[in-house]
Amino acid sequence: TFDLCRILLLDSGHLQEEEAEFANRHKTSKHAPALPLYTRDDAERCLKLFHPVPWQQTWQPAPGLNASLVPSGHMPGASFVRLDNGVRSILFSGDIGRPHDLVLPAPSQVEGADYLVVESTYGDRTHPGTDPLLRLGEVINRTAARHGVVVIPAFAVGRAQSLMYGIALLKAQGVIPDLPVYLNSPMAVSATEVYQKYRSELRLSAAQCEAMVHAARIVHTPEASRQLNTQHGPMVIIAASGMATGGRVVHHLKAFAPDPRNTILFAGFQAGGTRGARMARGEPTVRIFGEEVPVRAEVVMLDDLSAHADAVEILDWLKGFTVLPRTTFITHGEPAAADAMRQRIERELRWACHLPAYRESVTLA
Repeated sequence: TFDLCRILLLDSGHLQEEEAEFANRHKTSKHAPALPLYTRDDAERCLKLFHPVPWQQTWQPAPGLNASLVPSGHMPGASFVRLDNGVRSILFSGDIGRPHDLVLPAPSQVEGADYLVVESTYGDRTHPGTDPLLRLGEVINRTAARHGVVVIPAFAVGRAQSLMYGIALLKAQGVIPDLPVYLNSPMAVSATEVYQKYRSELRLSAAQCEAMVHAARIVHTPEASRQLNTQHGPMVIIAASGMATGGRVVHHLKAFAPDPRNTILFAGFQAGGTRGARMARGEPTVRIFGEEVPVRAEVVMLDDLSAHADAVEILDWLKGFTVLPRTTFITHGEPAAADAMRQRIERELRWACHLPAYRESVTLA
């Protein structure tokens, strides 16, 4: 987690500065001047406060309070967090991984706690039962037949690596042609190196990990990124960010979304209000750098490549608890998804649930 944060926080601070500079140069912000939320220097200072702790080891973040981390399967290092003061305990799920992820092992089973805070990203749905690689291959082949470009807005940690491994498998099996694949995200490149470093935490063998790493050509510079926008398909571009809210993928969307030969492929959850959610909803235009860009390209949602457990997978994980929670707090989901998760837990497990309101405080007695 610390190795990933060294990448994520520094890159994010740098991106904030870049976007503020771009907005000021092109006058696309309502703020004058537009300022970054935080900078790379802020991130550097933040990193000095980290103290890595191994999995399955109890430690005390405060006097009288014991804490432990257990792998959650969402990304390398991702953990369930259990706190216990000897009188009562609480378990935070964070993002829950999937039992049959391409790259990562299944979430660890835990004993439970007196109180539970659980995510609900996909609390109102289940992932399609189809093979995600089969669907990915179909999208790539369909677009390649049109001589188009597949643009994949991908989360730099997790989805980018799963996509690269999936494409490597599809090429090795002869399912898709040996077309050019580009990874256009400095953060995703660095994150992939972390995946290699911690291969023992993955499902992959050494050979499979190498196949993942070499599945795409690395786009190193902004100039090379801009050059991609002048090229023609068939080709695949994987670029951050996953919800198309920033980063290099936004420039690719502006270049390729107006052409019906191309495909915009979303491979993960799209939060309400994001550019990705609007495109996935089928809106005919999307606003990029102050312009309304027409979306004539095919838009595909590939939810089954998501790194979040769906409603059934979350329930299956909860059913393994031996310490049943007195109250389960449902968080991290759109309102409909969170409420659907609440209803499902109450109906199937008969646990008391609560949907916290914004800024609500709860005393655990």
